[in-house]
Amino acid sequence: MVNHYPPWKNILLILVVLFGLLYAAPNLYGEDPAVQISHRVKLIDDGELGFIRDLLDSEGVKYRSIELGSGFILIRFDTAAEQLRAKTQISKLLDKVDKRYGVALNLAPATPEWMTRINALPMYLGLDLRGGVHFLLEVDIESAIEKSLKRSADEIRVFMRGEKIRYKAVQVESQTIKVRFSDEQIRDSAKEALEDEYRDFLFADSKDTRSWYIDITFLAEVLEKEKKAAIEQNISTLKNRVNELGVAEPVIQRQGDDRVAVQLPGVQDTVRAKEILGATATLEFRLVYGSFTDWSAAAASGKSPIGARLYRRSDGSPVLLKRSVIVTGDQIVGAASGIDSRSGTPNVSITMNAKGADRMSKITRDNIGKPMAVVFIEDKFEYREVNGKRKRFKTTETQVINVATIRDQLSKRFEISGLDSTREARDLALLLRAGALRAPMLIVEERTVGPSLGQENIDKGFKSVVIGFIAVLIFMAVYYRLFGLVADLALTLNLVLLTAVLSLLQATLTLPGIAGIVLTVGMAVDANVLIFERIREELRLGNTPQASIYAGYEKAFGTIMDANITTLIVAIILFAFGTGPIQGFAVTLSIGILTSMFTAIFGTRAVINLVYGRKSVQKLAI
Repeated sequence: MVNHYPPWKNILLILVVLFGLLYAAPNLYGEDPAVQISHRVKLIDDGELGFIRDLLDSEGVKYRSIELGSGFILIRFDTAAEQLRAKTQISKLLDKVDKRYGVALNLAPATPEWMTRINALPMYLGLDLRGGVHFLLEVDIESAIEKSLKRSADEIRVFMRGEKIRYKAVQVESQTIKVRFSDEQIRDSAKEALEDEYRDFLFADSKDTRSWYIDITFLAEVLEKEKKAAIEQNISTLKNRVNELGVAEPVIQRQGDDRVAVQLPGVQDTVRAKEILGATATLEFRLVYGSFTDWSAAAASGKSPIGARLYRRSDGSPVLLKRSVIVTGDQIVGAASGIDSRSGTPNVSITMNAKGADRMSKITRDNIGKPMAVVFIEDKFEYREVNGKRKRFKTTETQVINVATIRDQLSKRFEISGLDSTREARDLALLLRAGALRAPMLIVEERTVGPSLGQENIDKGFKSVVIGFIAVLIFMAVYYRLFGLVADLALTLNLVLLTAVLSLLQATLTLPGIAGIVLTVGMAVDANVLIFERIREELRLGNTPQASIYAGYEKAFGTIMDANITTLIVAIILFAFGTGPIQGFAVTLSIGILTSMFTAIFGTRAVINLVYGRKSVQKLAI
């Protein structure tokens, strides 16, 4: 019996080996110390890259290379000392130009450009290997609920005015909307109308000596939905913000009922990270109040008319806006800049969610031809020493970033016009796409993992893989001779393929992941042991060497499949129900099982066929 593969199988094996070598190679290049530059509002493009390059060259800042990334500029250096010196210089230079520039330390992969073009990138290293920071943020759920109730209170006012229902006041107190009436019959009829219109609320009656009230609260299931939405919106926005730091593989996940855990591997500038994560930014759409004369008068006197509030534009000029909010930024699901086909001027196309679209439609229908403003609001928390005690203070910054005229009734999709330039339109679209936190968040815990600890973990993990790998190689070579050397070759290819697949998937390698690799190294030869022992058994039964090789691979295949499939099922369950480190272990174990089966069965069979196939063999070196 002749053992040989058809040409296509050998070609496939060669292609797989080349693929593995190519996509595993980027992990050999390491990382460069780098400084990353981003901007809070501006779109970072080729023009911005040229401006920064010219600025650095004119000031004599030394660097190895400068390149444009996805929304940021990356400057590479030869040493960490150069990186730190340059970071200080660049921060001072850009602060003079625009204080909204962000300058952060980073570590950038040193993979050659031709490899990155074919998506051959190194594996990401987790927080325990690369070093970085871990934050635990607490979401102010009550503020999110209160904000939602305030929006609903505005809607209720508008509804009752439209229905000509006479009420005295609408206020939000202790997560309850209290609507006050002077007459019990009016209260009862209003309650009936509100119950028909608003199905997400629970309505109750109350009274005092002079007034009758409707107490409006969220239904239990709606309240839970609002809490979940607040957490999910904040997590989504945090992911957008973390992109500004250039973190390769951040971990942002919910922890408990009102907390979010954020891990930023490789981040060296913790102050910058805290500024980005701790800031609470949102957007509001409001109708403009009065005219330029009213704005100037309010700015001069410092007093706003009833129902209005004084704001400032980016250039410092005043503008009065109505207190009632139309919609907020957390209801925006998309934004893109473009050119108005009618006027040829820059604009921004906005896409709202269903709730925001309904609200926008009702308000703009009644205010066609009137101006509407977009307000950027940011809450910042800081700690100060007061009488020897550390206290938290909240500051709020507001700025009108756009005022435009409502041309027609708006709904889910509409345009913001009246912009001065295409750059302003791109900047505004970028800001809107970034999203808004639905509720304020406070950093309640911060842990820093130093890069020295990460390097120690990497060294120990690498050493464990090497020792285990060499021990298995020696055992297989001594015990199974030539067949053992073939198994060693397959084991080496298995490690290459495992690394290549993890790199291609851009998986995050952590200490548990390394444990999965070590376990895979130990398990990878199990299949070969089964095959080789079966071949020995066939030889003892008096079969020819060629028949023994064929029977060894064919008869052991079922057993190998059963053993590996059961392990793979357990790995999948670990991934499905585990979190963080457990998932990392499960991913490496799963991929290791698949690659080891390929190399142990298909790979070793190809080499054995090459050595013994089509030959008359009297004895096997096994």
